[in-house]
Formats: sequence, C-alpha cells, structure tokens
Amino acid sequence: MRILIADDHVAVRKGVCEILKNGFSDLTCDEATNGQDAIRLATVNPPDLIILDVNMPIMGGFEAAIAIKRRLPSVPILFFTMHTGDGIAVEARKVGVDGYITKVEAGETLVKAVNALLKGQEHFPAQSPCPSSGN
Repeated sequence: MRILIADDHVAVRKGVCEILKNGFSDLTCDEATNGQDAIRLATVNPPDLIILDVNMPIMGGFEAAIAIKRRLPSVPILFFTMHTGDGIAVEARKVGVDGYITKVEAGETLVKAVNALLKGQEHFPAQSPCPSSGN
C-alpha cells in the first residue's frame, strides 16, 4: 500500500509514517513538503490514500485537495491538522476531503482513520455533523 504524506515538517511526516507502519506491514510512504509537491507526486505515482496538512507553504491543503480530487477523484484524502472545530469538517467536505483528524489525536486515531478511508468510509470528529441535504 502507498500513502502520500504532505506536511512541511519532516518530523511530522516521519512520525506519521512510523505510526502507520505499525498498523500496515506493507506500507510505502511518499513525502511532500507542500501542496504543490503533493499534487505532482500524486499525479506521477497515484497513492492509495493522501494525508494533507491544512497549512503548508507554497500551497496549503485545501487548494491541494481541490486539485488532487479533480485529477484523482477516487483517492481518499485525510486532512491532518492542528486546527479543531466544526468549521474544518464542513469546509473539508465541501472540497471533497474524506476525513480529518487533529495532530494531537494522531497516536490514538490515525490508523483507525486511515482504515476507514481505505474502506470507502469518512472519518470526521464525532462533534462534526454531516451537512444537511437541504431538509
């Protein structure tokens, strides 16, 4: 399995990969330092899942997610951020992101979130309601 991790901090990228390697024995981690690199790497060698930081230099996660979903609509994207709150979930859903977790909870929920996305499910914090369907 191939996962692309985009974060501007090398320690975060390496840490995420190590956490995931404990849950997935056949894992290959590709790394990007910003959204622009993530788009390029995802297009050249499409991963099974992409983990994007929301705030990165050059291009952030929201802009990168939009571009990636245009090119690779079936590849799930998980936002990985320091930011909390329902606003992130609502905006993430609007751009086609499949889930998000905070960096604070990564040790506890990262593998669970990745498993959910790989099964075609969403993973958003429990306090984030799904947008209404107009009812």
